[in-house]
Amino acid sequence: MDDDLTLERRSGLPDALRTLLESYPRPTWETHPEFEGLVRFWLDRHLMFRKLGTLLREDAEATIDGKMPPEAQRARLARYGTMLVNELHGHHQIEDHHYFPALSGLEPTLIRGFTLLDRDHEAMDGLLDRFASGANDVIGGKSEVGPFREQLLAFDSLLDRHLVDEEDLIVPVILKHGAGRMQ
Repeated sequence: MDDDLTLERRSGLPDALRTLLESYPRPTWETHPEFEGLVRFWLDRHLMFRKLGTLLREDAEATIDGKMPPEAQRARLARYGTMLVNELHGHHQIEDHHYFPALSGLEPTLIRGFTLLDRDHEAMDGLLDRFASGANDVIGGKSEVGPFREQLLAFDSLLDRHLVDEEDLIVPVILKHGAGRMQ
């Protein structure tokens, strides 16, 4: 796969992987009959990941600005950081082992896209490991929150790139074929 399509380098999906998105643009998703159920649930999970990242970044910034005591930030980081890591790992496992193979079978022309998303998950494993290590250093008092905030900004950016691309590829497939065909 093209090195320019790695999670760290790309700015979106290539046009060849956006063909269904043209037929099922984002503004129409919520009104589509196949939106309720799996698509809504799946997008809500993505929203949760984004909210957790934002919460952790805002907590770090509040601590840096003296608006949140460091011990409160560390406690919240332990709780919500663990939630983010665990939920993302579980989410990716389900996608890799169930959703991606099922969706690839429904849209074989997009297999390259599912391979790309699978490679993202491998990259995300490293990001999550670095996130956990940085979080543990802050929680354990081995590192200041300022450098961790910078790490969070980079993490959030890559996570959002992955989530947007995943949504742009997967949601149109489900809307076209229906969640029932993924069994």
